[in-house]
Amino acid sequence: MTEKVLRMWQVLLQWPRVFALVLGALSATAYPPLGLWPAGLVGVAAFIALLRAAESGKAAVLLGWCFGLGHLTLANNWIATAFTFQSEMPVFLGWLAVPLLCIYLAIYPALAALAVHVIARSGTMTVFTCVFAGTWIVAEWLRSWVFTGYPWPPLGLMLLGDFDSPGIALLLPWLGTYALSGVVILIAGLPIAFWSMGRVRMLSFVVAVGVSAAMLFPAARYVNDEGTVPFVLVQPLIPQEERDDPTKYEEQFARLTENTLPGRDEPRLVLWPEAAIPDYLEDGYPDRYYRARTAGRDPQFARQRIAAVIGEKSILLSGLVHLNMGQPDGRVRAVSARNAVSAIDGRGDIFANYSKAHLVPYGEYLPMRSILEPIGLSRLVAGSIDYEPGAGPATLELRRFGRAGIQICYEIVFSGQVVDRANRPQFIFNPSNDGWFGSWGPPQHLAHARLRAIEEGLPVLRSTTTGISAVIDANGIVRSYIPSGVDGRLDGAIPPAKGATLFAKLGNILPLGWAFFLIGASLVALRLRRS
Repeated sequence: MTEKVLRMWQVLLQWPRVFALVLGALSATAYPPLGLWPAGLVGVAAFIALLRAAESGKAAVLLGWCFGLGHLTLANNWIATAFTFQSEMPVFLGWLAVPLLCIYLAIYPALAALAVHVIARSGTMTVFTCVFAGTWIVAEWLRSWVFTGYPWPPLGLMLLGDFDSPGIALLLPWLGTYALSGVVILIAGLPIAFWSMGRVRMLSFVVAVGVSAAMLFPAARYVNDEGTVPFVLVQPLIPQEERDDPTKYEEQFARLTENTLPGRDEPRLVLWPEAAIPDYLEDGYPDRYYRARTAGRDPQFARQRIAAVIGEKSILLSGLVHLNMGQPDGRVRAVSARNAVSAIDGRGDIFANYSKAHLVPYGEYLPMRSILEPIGLSRLVAGSIDYEPGAGPATLELRRFGRAGIQICYEIVFSGQVVDRANRPQFIFNPSNDGWFGSWGPPQHLAHARLRAIEEGLPVLRSTTTGISAVIDANGIVRSYIPSGVDGRLDGAIPPAKGATLFAKLGNILPLGWAFFLIGASLVALRLRRS
């Protein structure tokens, strides 16, 4: 059996870059919706062995880039679906956009591969694996912020358990997401190192596998502590093709109303999705903007009818759009917009706002607009003006309903950037519109939200237009959810927060510390081995 495996390995090594591309795609099957984590770990393990055999820095870079291209292209295939919901550009561009984006994103795995080759090419497999775990952590951290950042998905996402168990992601409070990705490298690579040491060390391999399996499928379940803040979370099922159709606005509001009215006489925090309210609610816009959205009704009317739906004892958190007015050509008009969440009380007053800080390139703004617009490129969503970013994480004071951190849509995927550390919230509200994310995007998006809940020690409540909406406790356990493609509501009490975790206190200094520890300890071991 061993001889057959070796012969097959030798054959595959004849096309190392193609092999790396395939291994990258294989490792991406570990993510939702497939969740094939054993296949994912096998893909990562085989890539580590392949990278270990690289004969030069150039070979290592190309292997890392090919692995990253296969891995990130398959994982992000949902982006192509976005092109089916707009008419400005042909749909086939979506299937080009994903690999084109990943040509850039694959640079980061390539950098991690080059770094480990330079540092540890002469070391043992154990040293090589530990250094690679460290360089991968740093590379993922860089990918999360360079050129505004795009961290979707981190390798550690494959270690997240099912809805009622966090799996190895339970370690997030002491590691952070990017260090959890380093743990994937260790779990995948160290068994190879143990195997190469002979039968005497196989006990370590068995222990490692046993611990991994136990943490992925723990027997114990967590005690579900109950909170005290009542909530109603609504998923109105507004298909993406109807989102910007003015003839559907009243029907959309009716769906929100139908799922919100029951219980309106009781105090509760009502949660609606991203951009759930088509009306402009702020005062001071030219009348033509209100007529376009509310059939001639003013913003006070729009706020009052919302108040009538939620009830006088309640508070609503809802996504909506705010406009910024200017006079660039002598006429007052909207010059930019804000993707916002507003807090509205039972009298119809807006008393707090949050504006999205991490905007989606080509979705909420067009980079290099002066160059790209003349050649026919545009945003993927309706509108000709760009959105303006907000100031960053903020905590909204919601009176009797406590303190809410707000993260709109894909902001929740940015580890270490979701909470105002100077004013820690009691929960995070993550409204989103996942209707243009296909079948792969929504379950991955939910998984990212679970990672944030665990590492920050805060419950996360997700209200989406089409699913998956969910209530996630501070252990990353999904208490309740509404699947994709249905409308409905979730009622209950917001799960309690934990005390600030180590990650909540240190942020991404923590995973970077683990990275430099792994690299530093490996360098010491390498020097001792040479002496």
